[in-house]
This record gives sequence, structure tokens and C-alpha cells, in this order.
Amino acid sequence: MLDTMTFTKVLGGFCGAFLIFLLGKWVAEEVYAMGGGHGDEHAQGYVIEVADAGGAAEEEGPDFATLLASADAGKGERVFKKCAACHKVDGSNATGPHLDGVVGREIDAVAGFSYSGALEAVGDVWSPENLNVFLENPKGAAPGTAMGFAGLKKVEDRADLIAYLQSISG
Repeated sequence: MLDTMTFTKVLGGFCGAFLIFLLGKWVAEEVYAMGGGHGDEHAQGYVIEVADAGGAAEEEGPDFATLLASADAGKGERVFKKCAACHKVDGSNATGPHLDGVVGREIDAVAGFSYSGALEAVGDVWSPENLNVFLENPKGAAPGTAMGFAGLKKVEDRADLIAYLQSISG
């Protein structure tokens, strides 16, 4: 068992170490504080100057209708493999409704499939334009949808996929 003198030395050592830690923290805050710790405002140490773009708008690519007209259904079939985990194109439902005949079909119209009810925000019919918006960000286009897919970010992939879906729609 520790006698009183040893206990006092150990406690004093811990208190001394704690005080040195607090003193070091205070010194570091003063040295590295923004504005020197005295409320002074200082400019950035090194400013990188960038030439003004002259207010020119970013160049946009071709519109979706142009991309869809030149879309490749073969590439779209490869993109569909991302969808095949939940959707089929043989007329039967899986986790999601079947997608054969989806282009031009009314939204929420597959018999025997229970929809979440959030798709009404997309539109009335699965037009290529509505599919494009929905496939880019399903949760953003139809908040509350049960579809857990993050979306297709490349517009070319969406156009190819929609061309593929059109080709199997008859």
C-alpha cells in the first residue's frame, strides 16, 4: 500500500503534467491563432490569381433528343445489366416491375406490381424525357420511391439505355 508521501508525489506529478499540457495548449493557440490572437484581420499568405473567364457560360453538350437519336441500343443493353438485378424484360416482375414496353407506358401501370406511390411526381407516361430525368437521380425525381438505385450520371448511358428499352418495346 502507498504511504501518504508517495501518494502526494504521484498526485503532484499528475497535476504538474496537466498544468504543462494546459500551458502548452494555450501557447499553441496564441501562436497559431488566426489574426494573431488579438482580433487582427490578416490577408491570406499567398493568393493565387485566376484570369477572369469573362462571364462565359460553360459549353453544354448536345441536348437529350439529339443524343437519343444517335444512341446505341447495343451499348444500352450492356448498361441494362445494372438494372437487371431488379428488373426483367420478359414480362414478369421481379423486385421492380418488368421494363419491356416501358417507353410510352403509363407510370404505375404494370398489373400485379405494388408501387410506392411516389412516381406520380415524374409524370403521366414514361416518355424518353421522363425516363431520362428519373434514371439520372431516381430519389431526386421521385422522392419517396422504393427504388434504391443511385442513378446513371452519364447522359450518354441514359440515352443508350432508353434506346435499348425502346428497341424491346416493339
